[in-house]
Amino acid sequence: MKLLDPLFRGGACQAAFSDAATVQGMLDFEAALARAEAAAGVIPPAAVPAIEAACRAERLDLDGIAADAARAGNLAIPLVKHLTAQVKATDEAAARFVHWGATSQDAIDSGFVLQLKQALVAVEADLERLIAALAQRVAEHRHTVMVGRTWMQHALPTTFGLKLAGTLDALLRQRERLAELKPRVLAVQFGGAAGTLASLGDAGLAVGQRLAEELDLTLPATPWHGQRDRVAEVAAWFGTLTGVLGKLARDVSLLMQTDVAEVFEPAGAGRGGSSTMPHKRNPVSSAIVLSAAVRVPGLVGTVFAAMVQEHERGLGGWHAEWEALPELIGLSAGALAVSAELVEGLEVHADTMRANLDKTGGLIMAEAVTMALGERLGRLDAHKLVEQKCRQALSEGRHLKDVLQQEPRVTAHLSYEELSHLLDPVNYIGVADALIERVLTAALAGN
Repeated sequence: MKLLDPLFRGGACQAAFSDAATVQGMLDFEAALARAEAAAGVIPPAAVPAIEAACRAERLDLDGIAADAARAGNLAIPLVKHLTAQVKATDEAAARFVHWGATSQDAIDSGFVLQLKQALVAVEADLERLIAALAQRVAEHRHTVMVGRTWMQHALPTTFGLKLAGTLDALLRQRERLAELKPRVLAVQFGGAAGTLASLGDAGLAVGQRLAEELDLTLPATPWHGQRDRVAEVAAWFGTLTGVLGKLARDVSLLMQTDVAEVFEPAGAGRGGSSTMPHKRNPVSSAIVLSAAVRVPGLVGTVFAAMVQEHERGLGGWHAEWEALPELIGLSAGALAVSAELVEGLEVHADTMRANLDKTGGLIMAEAVTMALGERLGRLDAHKLVEQKCRQALSEGRHLKDVLQQEPRVTAHLSYEELSHLLDPVNYIGVADALIERVLTAALAGN
Protein backbone atom coordinates (compact mmCIF):
# COMPACT_ATOMS: atom_id res chain seq x y z
CA MET A 1 0.00 0.00 0.00
CA LYS A 2 2.66 2.51 -1.01
CA LEU A 3 -0.09 4.97 -1.94
CA LEU A 4 -0.74 5.43 1.77
CA ASP A 5 2.89 5.73 2.87
CA PRO A 6 2.93 9.57 2.72
CA LEU A 7 -0.26 9.64 4.80
CA PHE A 8 0.68 7.23 7.59
CA ARG A 9 4.44 6.73 7.42
CA GLY A 10 5.89 9.90 5.92
CA GLY A 11 9.21 11.28 7.03
CA ALA A 12 12.88 10.41 7.08
CA CYS A 13 12.36 7.41 9.34
CA GLN A 14 10.56 5.44 6.63
CA ALA A 15 13.63 5.46 4.39
CA ALA A 16 15.51 3.44 7.00
CA PHE A 17 13.22 0.46 6.36
CA SER A 18 13.05 0.45 2.57
CA ASP A 19 13.96 -2.75 0.73
CA ALA A 20 17.29 -1.27 -0.27
CA ALA A 21 18.02 -0.17 3.31
CA THR A 22 17.21 -3.66 4.62
CA VAL A 23 19.64 -5.25 2.20
CA GLN A 24 22.26 -2.55 2.80
CA GLY A 25 22.07 -3.11 6.55
CA MET A 26 23.00 -6.76 6.08
CA LEU A 27 25.70 -5.85 3.58
CA ASP A 28 27.20 -3.34 6.02
CA PHE A 29 27.41 -6.19 8.51
CA GLU A 30 29.17 -8.40 5.96
CA ALA A 31 31.71 -5.72 5.05
CA ALA A 32 32.42 -4.95 8.71
CA LEU A 33 32.74 -8.66 9.45
CA ALA A 34 35.41 -9.02 6.78
CA ARG A 35 37.35 -6.06 8.15
CA ALA A 36 37.08 -7.34 11.72
CA GLU A 37 38.20 -10.86 10.79
CA ALA A 38 41.12 -9.56 8.78
CA ALA A 39 42.21 -7.39 11.73
CA ALA A 40 42.00 -10.42 14.01
CA GLY A 41 44.05 -12.55 11.62
CA VAL A 42 41.13 -14.86 10.79
CA ILE A 43 40.95 -14.13 7.04
CA PRO A 44 43.57 -12.67 4.68
CA PRO A 45 43.54 -8.84 4.59
CA ALA A 46 43.74 -9.10 0.81
CA ALA A 47 40.19 -10.48 0.75
CA VAL A 48 38.64 -7.38 2.30
CA PRO A 49 38.67 -4.89 -0.64
CA ALA A 50 36.71 -7.15 -2.99
CA ILE A 51 34.15 -8.00 -0.30
CA GLU A 52 33.71 -4.35 0.66
CA ALA A 53 33.33 -3.29 -2.96
CA ALA A 54 30.56 -5.83 -3.54
CA CYS A 55 28.62 -4.81 -0.41
CA ARG A 56 26.41 -2.30 -2.17
CA ALA A 57 22.69 -2.94 -2.42
CA GLU A 58 22.47 -1.42 -5.90
CA ARG A 59 24.84 -4.10 -7.19
CA LEU A 60 22.58 -6.96 -6.15
CA ASP A 61 19.39 -8.32 -7.68
CA LEU A 62 16.85 -7.49 -4.94
CA ASP A 63 13.98 -9.16 -6.78
CA GLY A 64 16.07 -12.30 -7.19
CA ILE A 65 16.99 -12.27 -3.49
CA ALA A 66 13.31 -11.88 -2.57
CA ALA A 67 12.30 -14.80 -4.80
CA ASP A 68 15.04 -17.03 -3.41
CA ALA A 69 14.10 -16.07 0.18
CA ALA A 70 10.70 -17.68 -0.34
CA ARG A 71 12.47 -21.02 -0.64
CA ALA A 72 15.36 -20.40 1.76
CA GLY A 73 13.28 -19.13 4.69
CA ASN A 74 15.10 -15.83 5.18
CA LEU A 75 16.76 -13.04 3.21
CA ALA A 76 20.31 -13.63 4.40
CA ILE A 77 20.80 -17.02 2.73
CA PRO A 78 20.19 -15.79 -0.84
CA LEU A 79 21.89 -12.47 -0.06
CA VAL A 80 25.11 -14.25 0.90
CA LYS A 81 24.82 -16.39 -2.22
CA HIS A 82 24.40 -13.34 -4.48
CA LEU A 83 27.16 -11.45 -2.62
CA THR A 84 29.57 -14.33 -2.96
CA ALA A 85 28.91 -14.46 -6.69
CA GLN A 86 29.62 -10.73 -6.97
CA VAL A 87 32.91 -11.06 -5.09
CA LYS A 88 33.90 -14.12 -7.07
CA ALA A 89 33.46 -12.22 -10.31
CA THR A 90 36.33 -9.91 -9.33
CA ASP A 91 38.38 -11.94 -6.82
CA GLU A 92 37.80 -15.68 -6.64
CA ALA A 93 40.09 -16.10 -3.65
CA ALA A 94 38.28 -13.42 -1.64
CA ALA A 95 34.90 -15.05 -2.33
CA ARG A 96 35.95 -17.96 -0.11
CA PHE A 97 35.79 -15.66 2.94
CA VAL A 98 32.38 -14.03 2.49
CA HIS A 99 30.19 -14.45 5.64
CA TRP A 100 33.04 -16.36 7.29
CA GLY A 101 31.95 -17.94 10.60
CA ALA A 102 28.65 -16.03 10.77
CA THR A 103 25.05 -17.19 10.51
CA SER A 104 22.00 -15.79 8.78
CA GLN A 105 20.56 -14.35 11.97
CA ASP A 106 23.78 -12.48 12.68
CA ALA A 107 23.39 -10.60 9.39
CA ILE A 108 19.64 -10.02 9.67
CA ASP A 109 19.57 -8.92 13.32
CA SER A 110 22.66 -6.72 13.02
CA GLY A 111 21.30 -5.25 9.81
CA PHE A 112 18.03 -4.41 11.57
CA VAL A 113 19.91 -2.75 14.44
CA LEU A 114 21.76 -0.58 11.92
CA GLN A 115 18.44 0.36 10.34
CA LEU A 116 17.02 1.13 13.78
CA LYS A 117 20.01 3.31 14.60
CA GLN A 118 19.40 5.32 11.43
CA ALA A 119 15.66 5.58 12.15
CA LEU A 120 16.25 6.80 15.69
CA VAL A 121 18.16 9.81 14.36
CA ALA A 122 14.99 10.99 12.61
CA VAL A 123 12.78 9.99 15.55
CA GLU A 124 14.89 11.89 18.07
CA ALA A 125 14.84 14.99 15.87
CA ASP A 126 11.05 14.91 15.63
CA LEU A 127 10.73 14.19 19.34
CA GLU A 128 12.83 17.24 20.18
CA ARG A 129 10.81 19.27 17.70
CA LEU A 130 7.55 18.27 19.38
CA ILE A 131 8.95 18.87 22.86
CA ALA A 132 10.09 22.37 21.83
CA ALA A 133 6.72 23.15 20.26
CA LEU A 134 4.84 21.96 23.33
CA ALA A 135 7.09 23.90 25.69
CA GLN A 136 6.41 27.06 23.70
CA ARG A 137 2.66 26.46 23.72
CA VAL A 138 2.64 25.62 27.43
CA ALA A 139 4.39 28.90 28.20
CA GLU A 140 2.00 30.85 25.95
CA HIS A 141 -1.12 29.38 27.56
CA ARG A 142 -0.10 28.85 31.17
CA HIS A 143 -2.78 31.37 32.20
CA THR A 144 -5.40 30.48 29.57
CA VAL A 145 -8.27 29.18 31.70
CA MET A 146 -10.51 26.48 30.24
CA VAL A 147 -12.92 23.74 31.23
CA GLY A 148 -11.33 20.70 32.79
CA ARG A 149 -13.32 17.62 31.77
CA THR A 150 -13.69 14.26 33.50
CA TRP A 151 -15.81 11.43 32.11
CA MET A 152 -16.33 13.75 29.10
CA GLN A 153 -18.22 16.24 31.31
CA HIS A 154 -17.38 19.65 32.76
CA ALA A 155 -15.45 19.13 35.99
CA LEU A 156 -13.39 22.09 37.25
CA PRO A 157 -11.43 24.92 35.65
CA THR A 158 -7.91 24.19 34.50
CA THR A 159 -5.54 25.91 32.10
CA PHE A 160 -4.71 24.95 28.55
CA GLY A 161 -1.07 25.28 29.50
CA LEU A 162 -1.44 22.59 32.16
CA LYS A 163 -3.33 20.34 29.76
CA LEU A 164 -0.44 20.52 27.28
CA ALA A 165 2.11 20.25 30.09
CA GLY A 166 0.80 16.77 30.84
CA THR A 167 1.72 15.66 27.33
CA LEU A 168 5.04 17.48 27.51
CA ASP A 169 5.85 15.76 30.80
CA ALA A 170 5.09 12.34 29.29
CA LEU A 171 7.31 13.06 26.29
CA LEU A 172 10.16 14.12 28.56
CA ARG A 173 9.92 10.69 30.17
CA GLN A 174 9.98 9.12 26.72
CA ARG A 175 13.15 11.05 25.96
CA GLU A 176 14.72 9.70 29.13
CA ARG A 177 13.65 6.15 28.32
CA LEU A 178 15.12 6.39 24.84
CA ALA A 179 18.47 7.57 26.16
CA GLU A 180 18.48 4.67 28.61
CA LEU A 181 17.54 1.96 26.12
CA LYS A 182 19.82 2.89 23.22
CA PRO A 183 22.99 1.35 24.70
CA ARG A 184 21.06 -1.85 25.37
CA VAL A 185 19.29 -2.25 22.04
CA LEU A 186 21.93 -0.92 19.65
CA ALA A 187 23.93 -4.11 20.05
CA VAL A 188 25.58 -6.22 17.38
CA GLN A 189 24.33 -9.76 16.87
CA PHE A 190 27.22 -12.20 16.43
CA GLY A 191 27.14 -15.79 17.59
CA GLY A 192 27.55 -18.06 14.61
CA ALA A 193 25.46 -21.15 14.03
CA ALA A 194 24.52 -21.91 17.66
CA GLY A 195 25.82 -18.90 19.58
CA THR A 196 29.27 -20.29 20.44
CA LEU A 197 31.31 -18.84 17.54
CA ALA A 198 33.00 -22.24 17.41
CA SER A 199 33.87 -21.75 13.73
CA LEU A 200 36.28 -18.96 14.71
CA GLY A 201 38.13 -20.95 17.36
CA ASP A 202 39.67 -18.75 20.04
CA ALA A 203 39.25 -15.60 17.93
CA GLY A 204 35.47 -15.31 18.36
CA LEU A 205 35.43 -12.61 21.03
CA ALA A 206 38.19 -10.61 19.39
CA VAL A 207 36.30 -10.61 16.09
CA GLY A 208 33.06 -9.72 17.87
CA GLN A 209 34.63 -6.76 19.63
CA ARG A 210 36.21 -5.45 16.44
CA LEU A 211 32.94 -6.01 14.57
CA ALA A 212 31.03 -3.97 17.14
CA GLU A 213 33.56 -1.16 16.85
CA GLU A 214 33.36 -1.22 13.05
CA LEU A 215 29.57 -0.85 13.20
CA ASP A 216 29.61 1.57 16.15
CA LEU A 217 27.41 -0.79 18.16
CA THR A 218 27.85 -2.36 21.58
CA LEU A 219 29.02 -5.96 21.98
CA PRO A 220 26.57 -7.78 24.28
CA ALA A 221 27.73 -10.29 26.86
CA THR A 222 26.17 -13.13 24.85
CA PRO A 223 24.53 -13.47 21.43
CA TRP A 224 20.80 -12.71 21.59
CA HIS A 225 19.49 -15.00 18.88
CA GLY A 226 16.80 -16.47 21.13
CA GLN A 227 16.54 -13.66 23.68
CA ARG A 228 14.35 -10.98 22.12
CA ASP A 229 14.03 -8.54 25.01
CA ARG A 230 15.98 -5.93 23.06
CA VAL A 231 13.54 -5.78 20.17
CA ALA A 232 10.64 -6.03 22.63
CA GLU A 233 11.99 -2.99 24.48
CA VAL A 234 12.14 -1.07 21.21
CA ALA A 235 8.57 -2.07 20.39
CA ALA A 236 7.39 -1.08 23.87
CA TRP A 237 9.03 2.33 23.59
CA PHE A 238 7.39 3.08 20.26
CA GLY A 239 4.10 1.69 21.54
CA THR A 240 4.21 3.95 24.58
CA LEU A 241 5.14 6.94 22.44
CA THR A 242 2.20 6.29 20.15
CA GLY A 243 -0.13 6.05 23.14
CA VAL A 244 1.04 9.46 24.39
CA LEU A 245 0.53 10.95 20.93
CA GLY A 246 -2.87 9.29 20.65
CA LYS A 247 -3.97 10.92 23.89
CA LEU A 248 -2.93 14.32 22.51
CA ALA A 249 -4.74 13.69 19.22
CA ARG A 250 -7.88 12.50 21.00
CA ASP A 251 -8.04 15.67 23.08
CA VAL A 252 -7.38 17.93 20.10
CA SER A 253 -10.10 16.25 18.04
CA LEU A 254 -12.59 16.54 20.91
CA LEU A 255 -11.74 20.20 21.49
CA MET A 256 -12.13 20.78 17.75
CA GLN A 257 -15.72 19.57 17.66
CA THR A 258 -18.09 22.22 16.31
CA ASP A 259 -19.94 22.42 19.61
CA VAL A 260 -16.71 22.95 21.57
CA ALA A 261 -14.50 24.87 19.10
CA GLU A 262 -11.71 25.63 21.56
CA VAL A 263 -8.79 24.60 19.35
CA PHE A 264 -8.32 23.87 15.66
CA GLU A 265 -5.68 22.02 13.70
CA PRO A 266 -3.54 24.12 11.33
CA ALA A 267 -5.46 25.33 8.29
CA GLY A 268 -4.26 25.05 4.71
CA ALA A 269 -5.36 24.56 1.13
CA GLY A 270 -6.85 21.10 0.69
CA ARG A 271 -6.42 20.27 4.36
CA GLY A 272 -9.26 18.66 6.28
CA GLY A 273 -11.91 19.23 3.65
CA SER A 274 -14.79 17.05 2.58
CA SER A 275 -15.56 15.65 -0.87
CA THR A 276 -19.17 16.79 -0.51
CA MET A 277 -19.46 19.33 2.34
CA PRO A 278 -17.58 22.58 1.60
CA HIS A 279 -17.87 23.83 5.16
CA LYS A 280 -16.06 20.93 6.81
CA ARG A 281 -12.75 21.36 8.63
CA ASN A 282 -11.85 17.87 9.72
CA PRO A 283 -9.10 16.96 12.23
CA VAL A 284 -6.98 15.10 9.70
CA SER A 285 -3.75 15.17 11.69
CA SER A 286 -5.54 13.73 14.70
CA ALA A 287 -7.02 11.03 12.48
CA ILE A 288 -3.55 9.95 11.32
CA VAL A 289 -2.20 9.83 14.87
CA LEU A 290 -5.25 8.00 16.19
CA SER A 291 -5.00 5.47 13.36
CA ALA A 292 -1.45 4.70 14.49
CA ALA A 293 -2.62 4.49 18.11
CA VAL A 294 -5.16 1.84 17.05
CA ARG A 295 -2.72 -0.23 14.98
CA VAL A 296 0.55 -0.04 16.91
CA PRO A 297 -0.57 -1.92 20.08
CA GLY A 298 -1.38 -5.01 18.02
CA LEU A 299 2.07 -4.89 16.42
CA VAL A 300 3.67 -4.48 19.83
CA GLY A 301 1.71 -7.53 20.92
CA THR A 302 3.10 -9.48 17.96
CA VAL A 303 6.67 -8.62 18.96
CA PHE A 304 6.00 -9.60 22.57
CA ALA A 305 4.39 -12.88 21.51
CA ALA A 306 7.46 -13.58 19.38
CA MET A 307 9.70 -13.52 22.45
CA VAL A 308 8.87 -17.13 23.28
CA GLN A 309 11.44 -18.81 21.03
CA GLU A 310 12.87 -22.29 20.85
CA HIS A 311 16.31 -23.21 22.20
CA GLU A 312 19.26 -21.38 20.57
CA ARG A 313 17.45 -20.16 17.43
CA GLY A 314 13.73 -19.57 17.12
CA LEU A 315 11.25 -20.91 14.58
CA GLY A 316 8.53 -18.53 13.42
CA GLY A 317 8.75 -16.04 16.27
CA TRP A 318 11.88 -14.44 14.86
CA HIS A 319 10.27 -14.35 11.41
CA ALA A 320 7.21 -12.57 12.83
CA GLU A 321 9.37 -9.61 13.84
CA TRP A 322 10.59 -8.83 10.33
CA GLU A 323 7.48 -6.98 9.18
CA ALA A 324 5.93 -6.12 12.56
CA LEU A 325 8.88 -4.06 13.81
CA PRO A 326 9.38 -1.82 10.75
CA GLU A 327 5.61 -1.35 10.47
CA LEU A 328 5.11 -0.26 14.07
CA ILE A 329 8.19 1.98 13.97
CA GLY A 330 7.05 3.57 10.71
CA LEU A 331 3.53 4.21 11.99
CA SER A 332 4.76 5.60 15.30
CA ALA A 333 7.37 7.81 13.66
CA GLY A 334 4.77 9.07 11.19
CA ALA A 335 2.43 9.95 14.06
CA LEU A 336 5.28 11.76 15.81
CA ALA A 337 6.09 13.91 12.77
CA VAL A 338 2.41 14.77 12.28
CA SER A 339 2.04 15.63 15.98
CA ALA A 340 4.90 18.11 15.78
CA GLU A 341 3.23 19.85 12.84
CA LEU A 342 -0.10 19.83 14.67
CA VAL A 343 1.21 21.49 17.83
CA GLU A 344 3.30 24.03 15.94
CA GLY A 345 0.29 25.24 13.96
CA LEU A 346 -2.46 24.69 16.52
CA GLU A 347 -5.05 27.47 16.67
CA VAL A 348 -6.17 28.23 20.24
CA HIS A 349 -9.43 30.12 20.83
CA ALA A 350 -9.09 31.43 24.36
CA ASP A 351 -12.31 33.43 24.11
CA THR A 352 -14.30 30.29 23.35
CA MET A 353 -12.61 28.50 26.23
CA ARG A 354 -13.78 31.26 28.52
CA ALA A 355 -17.30 31.18 27.08
CA ASN A 356 -17.52 27.44 27.58
CA LEU A 357 -16.64 27.88 31.24
CA ASP A 358 -19.89 29.82 31.64
CA LYS A 359 -22.10 27.32 29.80
CA THR A 360 -23.23 25.59 32.99
CA GLY A 361 -24.28 28.83 34.66
CA GLY A 362 -21.70 28.71 37.43
CA LEU A 363 -22.13 25.00 38.23
CA ILE A 364 -18.51 24.32 37.36
CA MET A 365 -17.58 26.38 40.44
CA ALA A 366 -19.73 24.37 42.85
CA GLU A 367 -16.71 22.73 44.48
CA ALA A 368 -15.14 26.11 45.23
CA VAL A 369 -18.29 27.19 47.08
CA THR A 370 -18.48 23.84 48.85
CA MET A 371 -14.91 24.13 50.14
CA ALA A 372 -15.52 27.68 51.40
CA LEU A 373 -18.74 26.71 53.16
CA GLY A 374 -17.15 23.54 54.45
CA GLU A 375 -14.88 25.57 56.70
CA ARG A 376 -18.02 26.85 58.47
CA LEU A 377 -20.56 24.02 58.09
CA GLY A 378 -18.36 20.96 57.70
CA ARG A 379 -17.53 19.44 54.34
CA LEU A 380 -20.38 16.91 54.12
CA ASP A 381 -23.13 19.36 55.12
CA ALA A 382 -21.74 21.96 52.76
CA HIS A 383 -21.63 19.40 49.95
CA LYS A 384 -25.29 18.46 50.49
CA LEU A 385 -26.38 22.10 50.57
CA VAL A 386 -24.52 23.12 47.40
CA GLU A 387 -25.63 19.97 45.60
CA GLN A 388 -29.24 20.88 46.43
CA LYS A 389 -28.73 24.41 45.12
CA CYS A 390 -27.15 23.06 41.93
CA ARG A 391 -30.23 20.94 41.25
CA GLN A 392 -32.42 23.96 41.89
CA ALA A 393 -30.39 26.09 39.48
CA LEU A 394 -30.68 23.42 36.79
CA SER A 395 -34.41 22.87 37.25
CA GLU A 396 -35.16 26.59 37.26
CA GLY A 397 -32.70 27.49 34.50
CA ARG A 398 -30.94 30.03 36.70
CA HIS A 399 -27.31 30.90 37.37
CA LEU A 400 -25.92 29.23 40.48
CA LYS A 401 -24.86 32.57 41.87
CA ASP A 402 -28.44 33.85 41.85
CA VAL A 403 -29.69 30.77 43.65
CA LEU A 404 -26.95 30.87 46.28
CA GLN A 405 -27.55 34.55 47.00
CA GLN A 406 -31.13 33.74 48.00
CA GLU A 407 -30.13 30.97 50.40
CA PRO A 408 -29.76 32.20 54.02
CA ARG A 409 -27.57 29.25 54.97
CA VAL A 410 -25.09 30.49 52.36
CA THR A 411 -25.35 34.25 52.81
CA ALA A 412 -24.91 33.84 56.57
CA HIS A 413 -21.32 32.80 55.86
CA LEU A 414 -20.43 34.21 52.44
CA SER A 415 -20.81 37.81 51.32
CA TYR A 416 -21.73 38.91 47.80
CA GLU A 417 -18.08 39.75 47.13
CA GLU A 418 -16.91 36.38 48.44
CA LEU A 419 -19.42 34.53 46.28
CA SER A 420 -18.39 36.53 43.23
CA HIS A 421 -14.75 35.64 43.88
CA LEU A 422 -15.55 31.96 44.40
CA LEU A 423 -17.60 31.74 41.22
CA ASP A 424 -14.87 33.20 38.99
CA PRO A 425 -12.99 30.28 37.31
CA VAL A 426 -9.76 32.30 37.21
CA ASN A 427 -9.61 32.08 40.99
CA TYR A 428 -9.84 28.29 41.17
CA ILE A 429 -6.96 26.76 39.27
CA GLY A 430 -4.92 25.76 42.32
CA VAL A 431 -1.22 25.22 41.74
CA ALA A 432 -1.57 24.85 37.97
CA ASP A 433 1.08 27.48 37.32
CA ALA A 434 3.55 25.87 39.72
CA LEU A 435 3.02 22.50 38.04
CA ILE A 436 3.62 24.06 34.65
CA GLU A 437 6.82 25.66 35.89
CA ARG A 438 8.12 22.27 37.04
CA VAL A 439 7.57 20.77 33.61
CA LEU A 440 9.04 23.72 31.72
CA THR A 441 12.11 23.66 33.96
CA ALA A 442 12.57 19.96 33.21
CA ALA A 443 12.15 20.57 29.48
CA LEU A 444 14.79 23.29 29.47
CA ALA A 445 17.14 21.17 31.57
CA GLY A 446 17.05 18.42 28.95
CA ASN A 447 18.17 20.68 26.09
